[in-house]
Amino acid sequence: MRISLGIGSRVRHPEYGEGVVIQVKPEEFMITFMQFGMREIERTYEGLEVMDANDMDNDLVSLADIEVLLVNIIRKYSDLQERVEIGNKWTGGKMILQPGDTSLKPKEVPIDVFFNKIVMLRDRLRVLEQRINASEKLTEEDKVNMQQYVTRCYGSLTTFNVLFKYQTDGFVGDKSSG
Repeated sequence: MRISLGIGSRVRHPEYGEGVVIQVKPEEFMITFMQFGMREIERTYEGLEVMDANDMDNDLVSLADIEVLLVNIIRKYSDLQERVEIGNKWTGGKMILQPGDTSLKPKEVPIDVFFNKIVMLRDRLRVLEQRINASEKLTEEDKVNMQQYVTRCYGSLTTFNVLFKYQTDGFVGDKSSG
């Protein structure tokens, strides 16, 4: 059963705790949780306890557009970054790159360092998406083509999703291709 909540509704999630609905999408709610930041929760998720419901606004598109503008402004003019956590099992670990040439030494890289580079790459792809969407010089067809290319880049990076503590922080490629 699909839950009907408006922006500003207060909820409690069994894993993330208390949060506030900040965006309503056709299939999910974007909820900001005090301890875990923003998370997308499916509107059919039955574990969500409604603490204080606001009515659903009929003009969701304009509210979503306003939110995107505010997020873009905050990202552009502040150095605040979303907190992304590495999975507990990887904390303190290391990657070992073993060359095929046995005369060469292996290279060890702390997983935390590698993970931070993956997160930076993810964030830069998001900025690229925003710039594509905001471009006034690109045609709509060019924007769609470039967005599809960025989505394929995300898909190529899904291997690294095992490093993220929360699945919602990882990469999502084209869901239609199997």
